[in-house]
Amino acid sequence: MTVATVPDIATLRIGVLCGGDSPERPGSLASGQHAYNALSAAGLTAELVDVADASVSALKDNIDVALLGLHGLGGEDGKVQGALETAGIPYSGSGVLASALGMHKPTFKKLITQARIDTPSWTVVDPGLSVDAMLSVVRHSIGFPVFVKPSSGGGSLAAGIAWDDATLRPMIEAAADSGQYAEYLIEEYVPGIPCTVGLVQVDGRLVVLPVHDVESKNEFYDYAAKHDPDQRVEHCPSILPDLTTQTMAHTAQAVYHLLGAHGVLRIDYMASSTGRNPLLEVNTLPGLSEHGNLATMARAGGIPYSELIQHLVRTAFTKPAYLP
Repeated sequence: MTVATVPDIATLRIGVLCGGDSPERPGSLASGQHAYNALSAAGLTAELVDVADASVSALKDNIDVALLGLHGLGGEDGKVQGALETAGIPYSGSGVLASALGMHKPTFKKLITQARIDTPSWTVVDPGLSVDAMLSVVRHSIGFPVFVKPSSGGGSLAAGIAWDDATLRPMIEAAADSGQYAEYLIEEYVPGIPCTVGLVQVDGRLVVLPVHDVESKNEFYDYAAKHDPDQRVEHCPSILPDLTTQTMAHTAQAVYHLLGAHGVLRIDYMASSTGRNPLLEVNTLPGLSEHGNLATMARAGGIPYSELIQHLVRTAFTKPAYLP
């Protein structure tokens, strides 16, 4: 495939797209602001763009490339990527198809299951079933405990553990009444240490970053623990056995190619005490905050934050001539 020449980004107007109207808006605004600050400090021409206030199609006259700092629905799911394709604006990260596949957890889990990659067993909350029928499905097909989360969401928002029928019932009822997310996933809860592996393209070469692990002081690695360092203990590089982290890194590369991802990807695992390390989910647009997981892994891999952000901008120009 033909790959476009990467221009000198010092000559470009870089639009840092963030915000939007998803439930993950606050995290996206932080990602965008940190990335914008890094680009500006490096002497590059950058503009912070809140997509809740701007038409993507109208950006063509103002920016030459889009760095995506978007989180959640409307940003990670391929919709903005499609709008940028239509407008003819190069953008960082994966294309429409990989973004959509990665965002919708049930579809992604079907994909990796077919590739014989271990992931917790799951089902989707069926609005056509009564709560009692849904509880029966979970009880007999998965068993307790289970983890409940939106099928297309992140940041551990609207997520939690259900230990039995009594704790799952109100979660299913809340899912049915939720106006934020259209669909919820119920999956086998695997206790253990949450881990993540980052991959980033550097000068056209895919680099696997050191594995990051974290111990949450809360019931699970929830939204609060992800945003308050006092509620977690993290290690990067990971202190898990080398064989465990090497296997995660190897699987992460396979998932990158299976998904058809481009430029950057973050893959989340659970390292259990039994030796099982199932893949939980994938993130085609990892957060760009200076102290977030991707930046932490990059620093551990010898890539300073400012350089990481610039590498991500360049991924907009290393895509194949046609990327679905």
